[in-house]
Amino acid sequence: MKRDDMSLLERYTLILDSFPAGDALGLDDITTRTGLPRSTVHRMLVDLTSVGWVQRTDKKFELGITLFELGERVSIKHRLRTAAMPFMHDLYAVTEHTVHLAVRDQMDVVYVEKLQGHTPMALPSQIGGRLPLTCTGVGKALLAFESPEFRDAVLARPLRCYTPHSIADPKVLARQLDEIHRTGVAIEREEAVEGGCCVASPILLAGKPVAAMSVSVPTAGFRPELLAPAVRTAALALARSLSRANVRSDG
Repeated sequence: MKRDDMSLLERYTLILDSFPAGDALGLDDITTRTGLPRSTVHRMLVDLTSVGWVQRTDKKFELGITLFELGERVSIKHRLRTAAMPFMHDLYAVTEHTVHLAVRDQMDVVYVEKLQGHTPMALPSQIGGRLPLTCTGVGKALLAFESPEFRDAVLARPLRCYTPHSIADPKVLARQLDEIHRTGVAIEREEAVEGGCCVASPILLAGKPVAAMSVSVPTAGFRPELLAPAVRTAALALARSLSRANVRSDG
């Protein structure tokens, strides 16, 4: 979409989306990232600051505490995170590695929760952050159980590559997705970040993926055959818990 054709709301959204997690940006940085006129960006930042969605320190801007407060009220975060935390803690206790919970938004995964493992490891994931479906364990676990139409639409686009190990061939990825659908386990080897691998499994309700859980491990100590049963068991247990909660609420 051309910037001139954007609605006012879309422009505000573009500005908010330009901020990386936890970092402050200058006016020129935001202007470059959004492609909007500098005067427009400045005016909108003033508006966003006035309602607490953005805060300003000297000549830098960053996302405000009001956005965090609003995010904590999102139903998917509350209900899913509350139900998932006991199973995530169990998985963390068994593996001592980083545990993720993620959901799909369009063609990305968004991380809802993250428990940091004992072993220091630089991962691109962060709570509230997003990564492609196609080069993350949680993303592939979700994509494998999506409708054939959605899966074909994803595979028809150029696959985003984050490392030399990211899959660029849709035929290779399609075969992987078939295997994930068969086993319920996705294995990702250094596709999102070099030096890191993960095992993931979807959380299914009535056969549809609502989230995915994963354990991320440094490549040197990656033993997917040992991790997969624990991850799969945690995902199945969470799915049963969510299903029982849905039955109670419906009743």
